Amino acid sequence: MSRPNSTATRDIAHQLHPYTNAVRHAEIGPIVIDRGEGIYVFDDQGNRYIEGLAGLWSVAVGFGEKRLVEAATKQMDKLPYYHTFAHKSHLPSIALAEKLAEMAPEGLSHVFFTNSGSEANDTVVKLVWYYNNALGRPAKKKFLARTQGYHGVTVAAASLTGLPNNHRDFDLPAIPVRHLTCPHFWRFGKPGETEAQFVDRLAAELEAVIAEEGADTIAAFIGEPLMSAGGVIPAPEGYWQMVQEICRRNDILVVADEVITGFGRLGTTFGSDYYGIKPDLMSLSKQITSSYQPLAAVMISDAIFKAVADNSGKIGTFGHGYTATGHPVATAVALENLAIIEERKLVDNAAAMGKILQARLAKLASHPLVGEVRGAGLIAGVELVADKATKARFDVPGKIGAYVFARAHHHGLIVRNILDTLAFCPPLIITESQIEDMVEAFERTLNDAIDWIAAGQPPY
Repeated sequence: MSRPNSTATRDIAHQLHPYTNAVRHAEIGPIVIDRGEGIYVFDDQGNRYIEGLAGLWSVAVGFGEKRLVEAATKQMDKLPYYHTFAHKSHLPSIALAEKLAEMAPEGLSHVFFTNSGSEANDTVVKLVWYYNNALGRPAKKKFLARTQGYHGVTVAAASLTGLPNNHRDFDLPAIPVRHLTCPHFWRFGKPGETEAQFVDRLAAELEAVIAEEGADTIAAFIGEPLMSAGGVIPAPEGYWQMVQEICRRNDILVVADEVITGFGRLGTTFGSDYYGIKPDLMSLSKQITSSYQPLAAVMISDAIFKAVADNSGKIGTFGHGYTATGHPVATAVALENLAIIEERKLVDNAAAMGKILQARLAKLASHPLVGEVRGAGLIAGVELVADKATKARFDVPGKIGAYVFARAHHHGLIVRNILDTLAFCPPLIITESQIEDMVEAFERTLNDAIDWIAAGQPPY
């Protein structure tokens, strides 16, 4: 039954929700979030929750940050909207492009703005195709991605994504892409295999796929520095060095999807800094504005920019862009958001608090339901298993994860369930005592799950 309030009833009547079982939603209705403050959000019944996923991996500076409200208000009053088509520009987009070029890894000095990470990765695909056509290489169009990788939900981005439910009944993939083995050593390493041997096996797979497809047909490898929405999977040691060496040797571009890992999440400015990646293209979003405004960006290497720019000169235009590309309010908010991250040393805080979060969650490794605790910086995943010794999954994957996700609300905690992995990604402003509160709430939830299983898994 739906919640007995008109707001929930209106929601059920008219809104189709992303990543939601629409039939189930009609039965239980939404939790209507009314306001936010720091790491907390409050629903319309007055209940407070620790937002353990920073909204959707994104609210770096926390909720209710007045400086961002003021930045948006000031820009709305001065120039609420203008485009960047046909030789037009405005100061916020210019200043943000300059700032991002200053922050990005060496060689990424050009920016194209979009509204979301999905659009950023769609733009990456189009840029790479356009680039290779400009160089007279029309066959070099295929992408390499990873199983369990996440790159968005638009047609091209969802094709790159390596999650079955993003493809099922959407007729995807719709672009030429090969998905490689997920680099999760704990789950996919073979018995007796070391982590180094696992990386060697993935290297052999990458080499074999390139040989099979032909290096002259493969345009780019795309990957998240740390895989996030596919289960919070840190890269094994040496993995990114291996990928880059093989790609460079075969003239395959390296694309870092930093939509989640950018702007401090791993305790470094970018995930590329953390793993030593030197990308040719980098997609950014989420923490760029702390999601106070929709904004994303593609950072472009000098070599790619030159070829793209020269080709636009031949054609007479670069025929790609969005109504809100470089939106003045969104870019103004991003500038203020990045200023806050720098002034308050939130990247350093993520590094320090990340160590505390990882250590505190690691203590749960002995819990009967916990198979693995993993992560880096202020992002972590706790995978639940039916059998700790064999790492066996539950008979119905995702059922226990859905229970823990729902039950956590009763303990004032919002996390994300990715099948039976529970993900943590709190705002970068979190403190040590708040981490303790968050993990204690999660531990209570896990203990409830033990009772739920013992009771025969009743409806929830």
